[in-house]
Amino acid sequence: MTEKQDQIPTNLRLLVLLEEVVKAGVPVTPSVIKDALNLPKPTLHRLFNTAEAEGFLQRDIDGRSYSPGPRLRTMAVNAISSQRVRMLRLNILRGVADEIGETCNIAMPDREGMTYLDRIETHWPLRIQLPVGTQVPFHCTASGKMYLSSLRPSYLDRYLESARLERHAPGTITDRVALKSEIELTRRRGYSCDNQEFMEDMAAVAVPVLDNQKRLMSTLSVHAPIQRQTPETLRQFVEPLKRAAAQLAEQVNA
Repeated sequence: MTEKQDQIPTNLRLLVLLEEVVKAGVPVTPSVIKDALNLPKPTLHRLFNTAEAEGFLQRDIDGRSYSPGPRLRTMAVNAISSQRVRMLRLNILRGVADEIGETCNIAMPDREGMTYLDRIETHWPLRIQLPVGTQVPFHCTASGKMYLSSLRPSYLDRYLESARLERHAPGTITDRVALKSEIELTRRRGYSCDNQEFMEDMAAVAVPVLDNQKRLMSTLSVHAPIQRQTPETLRQFVEPLKRAAAQLAEQVNA
């Protein structure tokens, strides 16, 4: 262990623990964090219990692992939405929306679905109303399927086994085998499509925004009424979306 790790001040231990949990990117057990922090086992368990009781961590389905809780996830969204960072993010979002000519949005994964963080509306009078803060399902949205494609195969299988694949529109994929094939296709090609799966008469395409470890942080997507755009025509905007996603990632990872 490093000298720095041996000398974590008492008032910083909980923050460093939360940092390690988030850095892992998957649910972790206290024993895994112990190797990183070099804290006594009773101290470590006390910190985990405190973080769980206060809503900063929550126990995973196996009863032993922990992942970010609602307060920590809310803190992350608020941090990303700080005025200076949001201004830069909106400039990038506005640039790609103007280039494409349709509504573009950024969404972040939460426990139950994708939450819209920012959006720039199209100038067309016919538009889809999905305001900032709206949460949409994973299984039937471009942003949600993009997120699912980033999961480890074992976690994706767990999701498919337990998720309620509710039908929202004519194109919603409710068959688990078919949805898994769609997610695997999304993973291979690097973008996802929504063909009237969440809302009737709406199409969308999404790409990932990656952190410096190539993990999905959020998604960048464009959506439009099918009277104006189809999934096939929206695919022409994948490259502009990817360029903007790289700019967003650079801003966050700087």
